[in-house]
Amino acid sequence: MRKFFSFLFIVILSVVSCEQGNRADTDVTVPLRDLDAILADGKIRAVTNVNQTSYFIYKGEPMGFHFELLRKFADHIDVELEIITSNDIDEALEYLQDGKVDLVAVGLSVSADRQEMMRFTEPLMQSTEILVQRKPGGWNRMTADAIEASMVRNQLDLAGKTVYVQKGSSYAQRLYSLERESGIDVGVIEVPYDAEELARQVARGEIDYTVCDDYMTRIIGSLYSELDLATPVSFPQNIAWSIRKEGTDALEAELNSWVTGFRTTREYAWLEHLYFKASRSVRMASSEYFATYTGKVSPFDDIIRSYSDSIGWDWRLVAALIYQESRFNPSVISPVGAYGLMQVMPETGKLFGFDVTRSVDNNIHAGVSYIRMLDRLFDDWVTDPDERVKFILASYNAGQGHVLDAIKLAEKNGLNPGRWEDNVSLFLERKSDPAIYRDPVVRNGRLRQGVAVNAYVADILERYEHYKNIR
Repeated sequence: MRKFFSFLFIVILSVVSCEQGNRADTDVTVPLRDLDAILADGKIRAVTNVNQTSYFIYKGEPMGFHFELLRKFADHIDVELEIITSNDIDEALEYLQDGKVDLVAVGLSVSADRQEMMRFTEPLMQSTEILVQRKPGGWNRMTADAIEASMVRNQLDLAGKTVYVQKGSSYAQRLYSLERESGIDVGVIEVPYDAEELARQVARGEIDYTVCDDYMTRIIGSLYSELDLATPVSFPQNIAWSIRKEGTDALEAELNSWVTGFRTTREYAWLEHLYFKASRSVRMASSEYFATYTGKVSPFDDIIRSYSDSIGWDWRLVAALIYQESRFNPSVISPVGAYGLMQVMPETGKLFGFDVTRSVDNNIHAGVSYIRMLDRLFDDWVTDPDERVKFILASYNAGQGHVLDAIKLAEKNGLNPGRWEDNVSLFLERKSDPAIYRDPVVRNGRLRQGVAVNAYVADILERYEHYKNIR
């Protein structure tokens, strides 16, 4: 199972606000996990930011440029990927320094100051920082020359202007350098919003200027035609991932080898095109189901919330199950006749008093009722509610009889019948073996797709972690 979460760093350890959680202050540096420790753990932990290019949920599916690259690297070294999300650069770097993550993947620009604090991978791309400014009122009725005359085109013309930038970003450092180099006074205000949010604020007229990277300009410009994105404020800079300064070179060497090779592939070129150039990226970012902006993962969120509350489940977990079953298609019918969003058999729906073919509401209500029944069934066997979820999901896919058989097999063979991984899941996977399904404790015969059932559970829980990452 591949999970995904959130992550950050700060050079001087400081008290983090209550909003970020009550992390205890410590002067103890956590030992660096180098490549051997990551491989032994079977998991690499990375932080990335939630926005329209790095990592987002679209129509229920996790996507994003840095997310895709992280997943490719995790596959390359054959480990799971755990993501922490944060749009606060200082917080992301703090997580790195504290040893809570192995890797920062927020698209940092490489600078001499940052190289004093961390090590960077080989560049993923290059970028020039661009001034984001609003075109004059009535610009669509003005000549191009008239519009041009009202724009800031010379960096020195920022004198006396106020520019809002993300706190701790290279944008702030570039503007401070401009002040030192030129002697002009720029009103630089660092705020806890990323470049994409600040660009939206410029478009809405809440602020006048911000800065973004040029690879963002196509999407931002397509979403907000009133913005001008033609004035560079920096020279080209390398964009890379970073790891801690301390430690051996094995992780850095593996990352650099992979980045150098992957950047030459057609797959990398396709990802770069998809997230920074293709019209599809604009359509996704402007969609009602672009969860980063709207919080929606499907057209049925309100109904899912309502019925999830009735069984005490997080609605995002039920949504992850529904995506696995039907990809949020309310009309899909399986080869065996299971119907709708939650793929409920009509006969099962009738047991709970619902015609699952009649409406989305009936279908979800019946599916959730079945989950409630399974929860009660496994309550005595599995006391841990989080563990019980795995048993319920497996039963939703394969039927509770096969899961009960696996519980009894685990118990008979000295394993914990209330634990899923490497206990009950092991015997569910082996129920295609005659030596297992012919055991006297087995009541429901052979299960051919035990491996697929375990993957089904893992996929839903992985997707649930993604949904939780989108606040």
